[in-house]
Amino acid sequence: MLKKQSIMVVLAVAMLAACSSVPYAQRRQQRQQAYSAAAGAPVRSFRLVLGASIYSWEPLSDTQLVVYTLPTRAFLLDVWPCNNLTFTNGIGLTSFAQEVQTGFDKVLTGRGYVPCMIKQIRPVDLARLKLEKEAQRQVDSMPRDNANQTPPPSDHH
Repeated sequence: MLKKQSIMVVLAVAMLAACSSVPYAQRRQQRQQAYSAAAGAPVRSFRLVLGASIYSWEPLSDTQLVVYTLPTRAFLLDVWPCNNLTFTNGIGLTSFAQEVQTGFDKVLTGRGYVPCMIKQIRPVDLARLKLEKEAQRQVDSMPRDNANQTPPPSDHH
């Protein structure tokens, strides 16, 4: 019974993967490139919103993630290789007095996993990120050459 369920799960995942027009690894790489292009110069630290948790976050690789402290404020974090970063459902950040610093603070990915030291922090220009994402969505189109094709059938009866 367990083997049958495993096969069904594998088939379901394969079907979902087949539905995507762009492979997952390529989409993830595009997102990583967009965030890197929109990130500014490295800063030493950033402040968390007092009394609030992280607004949102997204893993970009096992060494990079983006953390939103507010819907309008994001930081690109480079960390030492982090085993569980791309698979965990939630993260935490260490901080001192609501300030997250490079070289001191870590990304927490769950019990049993080694915390990931933050190597670099870069603020993300979200307006530029939007432009980067739009540029990636650009579709090149060319008019079709109809010279060598037969005309469509007419509707004469």
